[in-house]
Amino acid sequence: MQVTPIATLPQRLTTRGVEVVPGLVLCLAIAAVATVIGAVVPLVGSAIPAVVIGVLIAVVRAPSGRIAPGVGYAGKFVLQCAVVLLGVQLSLTSIVEVGAQSFPVMLSSLVVCLLAAWLIGRALRVDRGIRTLIGVGTGICGASAIAAVAPIVRAKSHDISYAISTIFLFNLLAVVVFPPIGHALGMTPESFGLFAGTAVNDTSSVVAAASVFSSAALGFAVVVKLVRTLMIIPISVTLAVVEGRRHGDGARMTPLRVFKLIPWFLFGFIIMAGIASTGAFSPGVTSALTDVSVFLVATALAGIGLSTDLRAIRAAGLRPLLLGAILSALVAITTLGTMFLTGHL
Repeated sequence: MQVTPIATLPQRLTTRGVEVVPGLVLCLAIAAVATVIGAVVPLVGSAIPAVVIGVLIAVVRAPSGRIAPGVGYAGKFVLQCAVVLLGVQLSLTSIVEVGAQSFPVMLSSLVVCLLAAWLIGRALRVDRGIRTLIGVGTGICGASAIAAVAPIVRAKSHDISYAISTIFLFNLLAVVVFPPIGHALGMTPESFGLFAGTAVNDTSSVVAAASVFSSAALGFAVVVKLVRTLMIIPISVTLAVVEGRRHGDGARMTPLRVFKLIPWFLFGFIIMAGIASTGAFSPGVTSALTDVSVFLVATALAGIGLSTDLRAIRAAGLRPLLLGAILSALVAITTLGTMFLTGHL
């Protein structure tokens, strides 16, 4: 029996903690400034200032050396922790209800997006690999879906970079554009949560857009987004079967591989919601944990802004960017149309 990894765990955790501290402190500082801006200008919130400050710093000098590990840590793990804490606002009953309400909207937008990615991507002569990544990234959940699907479709490293850069660009646009659209259409927090959770593709941007619209929309948007994230599983399984037949050597999709496709923070979110369903959290505790989650979101978005690679976005070229723009627009239009038809708008 191997015990070395367990024996060295404290040392490895300490080393990792030291590595991430410099970059994480920078992200926390940016989040603090963004929180002050959000308090002065409530309509803006803390999400957008955090992203903007991070991007501006990255343009002047991209994080590197000792700063880089902590920036990446904030942009991923801290965001996931923030999503877990958002579970205190909801009960398991509400999660099931939201999933049932949002499923027709999510399914219609996903089908339209994937079909359009295939047809329009071919018409634009976008490489098969990159159009698949942009399609699942736009239709499901951005970088998480791209990361899950990339090894299945044997995507090249530059295709992954192109797809993530393209998705990220339209994530930022959605954070700025969607809240005014929601206010112009007179959306309730619940309807905007459905809109953002379905039509915005990456978790960070869903959280940011919902935070800008209203704090009441945040919890609903996250639930919709997490339910939508589960679509990674059937899409990944389908692609695995298709690629296996195409290459003749695809690995069998076992239950364990399917289980591993589910993001860990989804389980954390459900656990927190389960605890909240028992009434274990007082209103004061719920409010405090919600405030902490909002601050962690700002911290994560600061890390994402600092990680922005404008050169990679330019290197993606016009055709993948055009495909990403068309798919993003189609998803938004399909979502609004389905919401209208189903009485959510």
